[in-house]
Amino acid sequence: MSSAQHNSVDRISVLAAPDEGLLRFLDYMDEHLLAFESAHPLFKPNAHIRMCAELLRRHFQGKITSPTLLVDISGVPYATATRRLNELIESGLINRRARHKSERSFTLHPSDQLLTLWIQLARDNQLLMNDTINLSDDASESNERFYGSAYFSERVGPPLNVLSSPLVLAGGLRMLSHSDPTFLIMNNLKRHFELIVGCPIHYRSYSLDKLYDEAVENASRDKSSYDLVAVNFPWIGEFAERGMLLPLDELIDIDALNPADFHAASWRASHWGGRCYGIPVETTSEVLMYRKDLFAEENLEPPSTITELLAAAEKLHKPEQQIYGIAWNGARGTALSHTFMMAMADYGQPIIDLAPDGEEFSIAGLGNRKYRSMIDSDAGLSAAKFLLELIKYSPPGILNMSWYERTKSYAQGQVAMAYSFSQMTPYFEYDDNSPAKDNTGFIPHPAGSGKKPISPLGGFVLGIPSNLSERRIEEAAIALETFTSERAQSLYVKNGSRGCSRYSASEDPNIRTTSPIFDAIDQLAMQDQLQAWPRPPTPEFGAITQFCGVVLHEMLRGVITPEEAVMRSHEGVQKLIQNWQ
Repeated sequence: MSSAQHNSVDRISVLAAPDEGLLRFLDYMDEHLLAFESAHPLFKPNAHIRMCAELLRRHFQGKITSPTLLVDISGVPYATATRRLNELIESGLINRRARHKSERSFTLHPSDQLLTLWIQLARDNQLLMNDTINLSDDASESNERFYGSAYFSERVGPPLNVLSSPLVLAGGLRMLSHSDPTFLIMNNLKRHFELIVGCPIHYRSYSLDKLYDEAVENASRDKSSYDLVAVNFPWIGEFAERGMLLPLDELIDIDALNPADFHAASWRASHWGGRCYGIPVETTSEVLMYRKDLFAEENLEPPSTITELLAAAEKLHKPEQQIYGIAWNGARGTALSHTFMMAMADYGQPIIDLAPDGEEFSIAGLGNRKYRSMIDSDAGLSAAKFLLELIKYSPPGILNMSWYERTKSYAQGQVAMAYSFSQMTPYFEYDDNSPAKDNTGFIPHPAGSGKKPISPLGGFVLGIPSNLSERRIEEAAIALETFTSERAQSLYVKNGSRGCSRYSASEDPNIRTTSPIFDAIDQLAMQDQLQAWPRPPTPEFGAITQFCGVVLHEMLRGVITPEEAVMRSHEGVQKLIQNWQ
């Protein structure tokens, strides 16, 4: 992992922790009970509440709880504590889960009933204390101080609960993932998820190119090294056509996943040939981020066209002050190829001849028809020339800049604008020293003349490798549903993820106020501006990005002309398509 990626791990690791509000309320309950119990000998310990509070605390901390432990902390004699514990189990407040198939020993876990009851209890206590003690006249202040406020909204369900039976996977659950903020948060929540699924979890995270290489290498093995793999949306076509992923409609009740809860573009992008090959775990979009203060100083409006974008970049480009106009992916290979594809889309044309779908294009049925390259077109040449124009207003080293570096440049105040995926916002939203914190606007890509501004879809699905050992497939499917469930994705969001795939997971007003990116992405989705077609998931996608990224880099270095770059890219992509088809 590069030093830049190490830094990203350090930055995000501080975001993922047990919900401190819920833990504080548990501490409050403990102190409250202790105060009463020690006040007079007639005030006996409440074993039910003591055991529930300790069980909840350990659940939120990702710790295993045994019956013996709860009996010990109950504060009553052993026989009484055992009866009280059995009452909690019989009432449905506590669930038992067998440690092993023998079912001779059990671990204890809070049920949905107890979790829901706990959230209601916390809510009622907040209202009661505000009404009787008048903690504050400022409603916002009381909400910030409220124990468990992250779960206050009526629209938010209880926290993630444990599986009724632990996963039986020799060596634990193995996942191949990307080294971006959402997956880093999942890794930081590893102990909690190990409690949920009942087995060890092993993550291997790579940068985008290395993730692709490892996924392809894994597919060539006799048996998969991973139970679940993260697949970038544009790779779906290739992975499905090459038989690298299992179709999920034979393993999972797709309708039970509530497809309407996912962003429509990401749900469509998870399918190939009419079949689902992965469940969206991270949905993000590439937007133009801009510094509101710098735009205000120059009396500029957010650009909606490429002409306006270049004019704003020129005006905000002040190298003498070490402030540059715009950052973007200019690095050789995959990063630059993605930039070019999205720039072509800004001019209204995908890199292949997709079927029109109203004002947009459809990726549905792409695997069932022949297609050809559209790079040698007016849109392709305009996109190439646009990138050359961007260089004039870019920071030094732009030709080595890729996904993380462009966001870092923006977060550190080196550039006034940056193309970046929305899940990268924690790099400045949680940095009090960043001039971009609380000072950033998010808009779709400015478009070519007469074209509709759109925001290219980004993100990942989790899929099951087709060469996974048959005896692990059923358990892997259960894990897949767990990691992509509404409650799991809500947990990622609560811990700082900005790549939420489910509408319901980010409904909590307390969460939405932490970043304007939630409303921005929802608006893009509702206005049908969140689109997957700028990076069509053709089976040749990986080869296309490698090839075009080399040719276009020569153009940016002045070795070849835009016309030659477009022609060579077009011919190379057409050969890749013909060789595949």
